[in-house]
Amino acid sequence: MSLLMDNQFGELPVDKSVDTKFFLESVAYLPPFFDCLGSKVFVPIKSDISGNITKIRSVYDKDPAKYATLQQMVESEKEAYGTEWPKVGATLALMWLKRGLRFIQVLLQSLADGEKDENNPNLIRVNITKAYDQALKKYHGWLVQKIFKAALLAAPYKSDFIKALSKGQEVREEDCMASVRQFLINYTATVDAIYEMYTTLNAELDYSV
Repeated sequence: MSLLMDNQFGELPVDKSVDTKFFLESVAYLPPFFDCLGSKVFVPIKSDISGNITKIRSVYDKDPAKYATLQQMVESEKEAYGTEWPKVGATLALMWLKRGLRFIQVLLQSLADGEKDENNPNLIRVNITKAYDQALKKYHGWLVQKIFKAALLAAPYKSDFIKALSKGQEVREEDCMASVRQFLINYTATVDAIYEMYTTLNAELDYSV
């Protein structure tokens, strides 16, 4: 099975609360996704995601009952940190993590929707560029943006990406994309719920790095 389908996200309850324990277990398997993109230029994004997962887990482990959902965790920090919030703790880590998760979401959705460069249909630069523009670009300064442009030149062929995503197995593109669409159902709902929470709590920050 594919890297994604082996680690599906769970369906959210009606109130869209995100169980912290299950969320951390699910996202823990995502950093290797960036290995599928081939270029070492994606290593910083992979490291950023891994680091933020670790930060959130360290807060959760202090009091699993108190931080049973991501919403409870962020709201507790808002109350505890006062004027320092939201640029602290798990709130800040989750803010950056959700952007990395959005990058993965937009990239996969773009591929599943069949978006491509008609002149170079086996390249995924169009898909990666869309994901970067929507999820990360506005939070990156000039230098980081320039580094990412270099990464696009090293983006893998779609066929190689699909093979990597399928753990080295030869699979048909349509079969892989069917799995991607299935994975995206609960994954997208989870990412959207986190974004909605940050909007509701006015926890979003727009500074760039």
